[in-house]
Amino acid sequence: MGAVLDRTKIYIDGKWVESEGSGRIEVVNPATEEVIATVAEGTAGDVDRAATAARAAFDSWSVLSGAERGDYLRRAGEIVQQRMADLAALVSQDMGMPVGFAGPVQIGLPLANLFAFADLAANYNFDAQEIGNSKIVREPIGVVGAITPWNYPLHQVVLKVGGALAAGCTVVLKPTEVAPLITYALADIFDEIGLPAGVFNLVSGYGPVVGEAIAGHPEVDMVSFTGSTRAGKRVAAVASETIKKVALELGGKSANVILDDADLATAVADGVQKCYLNSGQTCSALTRMLVPADRMDEATAIAAEVAKNFVVGDPTAPMSVLGPLVNSNQLERVRGYIEQGIAEGATAVLDGRETGFETGYFVGPTVFSGVTEDMTIAKEEIFGPVLSIIGYRDEDDAVRIANATPYGLAGGVWSGDPERAERVARRMRAGQIEVNGGAFNVAAPFGGYKQSGVGREAGVLGLEEFLETKAIQR
Repeated sequence: MGAVLDRTKIYIDGKWVESEGSGRIEVVNPATEEVIATVAEGTAGDVDRAATAARAAFDSWSVLSGAERGDYLRRAGEIVQQRMADLAALVSQDMGMPVGFAGPVQIGLPLANLFAFADLAANYNFDAQEIGNSKIVREPIGVVGAITPWNYPLHQVVLKVGGALAAGCTVVLKPTEVAPLITYALADIFDEIGLPAGVFNLVSGYGPVVGEAIAGHPEVDMVSFTGSTRAGKRVAAVASETIKKVALELGGKSANVILDDADLATAVADGVQKCYLNSGQTCSALTRMLVPADRMDEATAIAAEVAKNFVVGDPTAPMSVLGPLVNSNQLERVRGYIEQGIAEGATAVLDGRETGFETGYFVGPTVFSGVTEDMTIAKEEIFGPVLSIIGYRDEDDAVRIANATPYGLAGGVWSGDPERAERVARRMRAGQIEVNGGAFNVAAPFGGYKQSGVGREAGVLGLEEFLETKAIQR
């Protein structure tokens, strides 16, 4: 067992300082179950200090030109780029994604967004519109409270912090307490580049204490939250007491509609990958695969054959594709859903509950066939490498099943006719739909319909989430 990293200070007003509280949170490597670090269990008083610092810094930060603010983001991105291998190893140890994927996904995506926000800050026209005798200006909303999850711990931070800083806002961040170390590395980089004091503040801790203090603080003008729908509802309720803007990126149960004219082998293979990325710990994962009912057996056989090749193993091993789930709670949750799927009558063509690992929170690739709409595994977000294959009668039935969920975050459509695929994509009630395996676009707006959230992240719309609109009559 290596030395336990001490990261028990919080970052307020440009300095690493002690928390008011004496509590400590242990950070566990999910592959080894060893404690690798400790962080502070922050308090509401810590949040008050951070919000006060952010408010004091707002006036000077917000009046900088967009190009000046973008320069700080660009410099931070350049350091992330230089340290990419070390940061990938850190986040892999922190939350379990195999290091070969952690580089391009866990570090590469936020790096691209840092540079994108730097460009947007420099080039966005904050005074773009004239309507009659009115000049319409866009101004930073103020102090932003950001609360971020563990599954993409740096990417989700950058989508909020990068967008807010580019817009001219200052930030109080509560990173995930489960996998916080990569966020501390970003805070170190902000400190290293000389980001002005108070512009970025970090308070670690638990959601019911630190998260709620941020959401309800009168000096916080907006709260941006990513996490479960249940927790998002609580954030919105607390924030409502001080009438502030709330942006929510929440859960999903995304459908991958494979139409009858699609290349089934290609579509199913891609769909398995889109379900299992990050061991299925992805809010936009395509976890429901919808196939023509009369081709259920064929699709199932292809999915099982593909899924068997997803090697479960040590995140540091070059051959590993599926690392561990993030913690013991997640392990029990996913195993419980697999058990429930079997109990409710779905066919577990592959059952990943037993992996042969005595240590670590591992679940192997799991494929369910013959899943019906009323089954729990068809309705609830599992957040593990579990694919549910559902049969449909015709195109209208497929769209109906895809939309028959309280969620609406993402989806996919496959067809031999791209125009048909796009028509179906337009009928799906979700915020981001990929057609025939279309690649993820870091500049495109990301967010959901229905209980998958409110607002958008990334790109121009991700910047504009942090802006107010003012009309100046002349």
